[in-house]
Amino acid sequence: MAEATELGPLAALGEHIAGALGAAVLATEFAYGELTLTVARESIVQVVTFLRDDPACRFISFIDVCGADYPAREERFEVIYHFLSPHLNQRIRVKLSTDEFTPVPSITGVFRGADWFERETYDLFGVMFSGHPDLRRILTDYGFDGHPLRKDFPMTGFVEVRYDESRKRVVYEPVRLLQEFRTFDYLSPWEGTDYVLPGDEKAKQ
Repeated sequence: MAEATELGPLAALGEHIAGALGAAVLATEFAYGELTLTVARESIVQVVTFLRDDPACRFISFIDVCGADYPAREERFEVIYHFLSPHLNQRIRVKLSTDEFTPVPSITGVFRGADWFERETYDLFGVMFSGHPDLRRILTDYGFDGHPLRKDFPMTGFVEVRYDESRKRVVYEPVRLLQEFRTFDYLSPWEGTDYVLPGDEKAKQ
């Protein structure tokens, strides 16, 4: 009964947002006491502006922007936004999908604090943000090759960095492990595999 009571205001909020934004909201989902909206990529600025300004929402506190990579999907990346409404004492998650080449409209015009978070998502996943005032890497070094949180990015990276005593400076050299010999199954150990991890046998005792 407590769960149903808790879901009531969230369900009403989801219906209100979906009704007001129409086709911009593709899906709503309730999990772990939070509301998640899946929205059309091109509508993200409209959606976050509504969430901030609508009197029934007032999600005025921007928390973060992050990414997720699903290589098997046609649009492999999800961009996830988190907001807080002190008025409602509720959090909301907004998701959209994109590919390696299609930019996502920047929300920095609505929430200035999204600036560095969008840069981080670009740096680590390669997601482009159109309209961003300064879209460049923020965590990796200048000239870094690739985007390290993509699932197909090698654990060893593409280059190695070391200090060369003879040259008296830091040098970058290619990693001598051919990409063709690396395999990725994208499975976590908890999703079920054909091998037994050390310690798993204890669960059967």
